[in-house]
Amino acid sequence: MAAKPPPPRPVPRLYLATPELDDPSQLAASLPDLLADADVAAVLVRLRETDQRTMISRVKALAPAVQGTGAALLLDGRVELVARAGADGAHLTGLAAFEEALPSLKPDRIAGVGGLATRHDSMAAGEAGADYVLFGESDAHGQRPSVEAIAERLQWWEELFEPPCVGFAISRDEAFEFAAAGADFILVGDLIWADPRGAKAALIDVGQAIKEAHAATSGKTRIVQE
Repeated sequence: MAAKPPPPRPVPRLYLATPELDDPSQLAASLPDLLADADVAAVLVRLRETDQRTMISRVKALAPAVQGTGAALLLDGRVELVARAGADGAHLTGLAAFEEALPSLKPDRIAGVGGLATRHDSMAAGEAGADYVLFGESDAHGQRPSVEAIAERLQWWEELFEPPCVGFAISRDEAFEFAAAGADFILVGDLIWADPRGAKAALIDVGQAIKEAHAATSGKTRIVQE
């Protein structure tokens, strides 16, 4: 066994979840400025339930503001709307929903998955072709693992598997912890939109926390087998 420096790890990027959308006009107007000042890799669009034509129109209203910055636009579920709305992919919750959605998303679109309660489910999703796995979101009962448990799962995944892992953070401190643990992306939602300072200040602040975590951990060595 020998201690070797790991290859440089890129700074984790942000993954921004929208509020549940009804009228997207205000968000569409503010997103270009918001995304210009933070390293946002993707935006997860959450749609309020209504008829399909209206939901597609809402996604199309947001698409230029998101994709015009180079970020990917993913739908929270709504796999049947992805192609028609011009989205880049979808986020699925649970292994069964993910596997069911794969034929309609692959190979051209992004298929991400969360709601993975066990390590076995996480590995199965990775083997099936998940473009990323998400850890840390609440379950159907509003419960989520401890920060320590989420960080441990992210570290486990980052050390052993190739697909990116995403940590869902509900505070600046969690964003720091999950970035330090090895998350490739940090998903933030209400943390940004509910901040009294405004979404822009909140997003910049979380981005700074991620950079601080990366700087604090980038010099660590890893034990590897000769």
